[in-house]
Amino acid sequence: MISIIHKTVNVFLLILSYLYMAFTARADEISDFYQNKTLTLIVGYSAGGGYDIYARTLAHYLGLHIAGQPKIIIQNMPGAGSIASANYLYNVAAKDGTVIGTFGRGVPMEPLIGFAKTQYDATQFSWIGSIANELSVCAVTQKSKIKKWDDALKMDVAVGGEGSGSDPDTYAMMVRGIFKAQFRIVTGYPGGNDMTLAIERGELDGRCGWSWGSIKATRPDWISGPNKLNVLLVMSTERNPELADIPSVLEKADNDNDRDVIKLIVSRQKVARPFAGPPSIPAARLKALQQAFIETMKDNAFLEEAKALTLEVSPLSGQDVTTLINDLYKSKPQSVELARDVIASGGKQ
Repeated sequence: MISIIHKTVNVFLLILSYLYMAFTARADEISDFYQNKTLTLIVGYSAGGGYDIYARTLAHYLGLHIAGQPKIIIQNMPGAGSIASANYLYNVAAKDGTVIGTFGRGVPMEPLIGFAKTQYDATQFSWIGSIANELSVCAVTQKSKIKKWDDALKMDVAVGGEGSGSDPDTYAMMVRGIFKAQFRIVTGYPGGNDMTLAIERGELDGRCGWSWGSIKATRPDWISGPNKLNVLLVMSTERNPELADIPSVLEKADNDNDRDVIKLIVSRQKVARPFAGPPSIPAARLKALQQAFIETMKDNAFLEEAKALTLEVSPLSGQDVTTLINDLYKSKPQSVELARDVIASGGKQ
């Protein structure tokens, strides 16, 4: 009996030894690869906007959690509502784990329900994670003649956009297509900061699909005080406690078809700040990047900087993002077709 126990213990210890050696070899492999290398983080928008701020904050810490501690540099690549950067990441960027990127939360859904010239399969990106599940709003400046939602159904509203597939364009098209809101979409801005400056100059009334977190981070005086924005709708399936008096866009729908379309389109909020690599990153390196992302989300220094910048941190892992994207691409064909029809009708100026 004692002999059997000894043999079992020995086998168990041998297995542990093999597992330890395999783990050490993998760690050494990652460290050897990333040591003295530079990891490029592509941002699909111009500098100064919400996606850029999130990316730069992440870049301060992500490399510290990757074996070999590569230096991380930011490369801004605006264009077509960040679809240009997604096309580049998917088709051109190195697939060895030295290039990752962030783009609009609507970019993964564009091949499904949009009309832009996409050159990627969203289910094949190497998803690393998302920093936030964020609230978006339709809002206008105090200077606008539009003061409440009903006004937007009767009077012209100039709202900014970045290009097909971006939140400001897609949400404005959805609201215009379903509710016949009088939105005049002025599109082609390189990023959120550019639209904010246009609002300040009086070129735009506001934006639809505007990250509430970005407003708080970049223009906190627009949250309260004399410059307070008029929030028309919360782009969500339910009201948000922070804006409890503002109706959700789903509340305004009066039939099941419209409700299905709204749910499909606003589901992108769950991956509000996505990060991904190109397809076919070696499995061990992708796992290391995903793990580094998770560890960064728990890093006290990262969390303190995010708090100081008023950045929401409610992360999803790379595996969770992968599951969500795959599930969206399994949506009912009827809902997908309805969403495409609504966006198409809303896109007609």
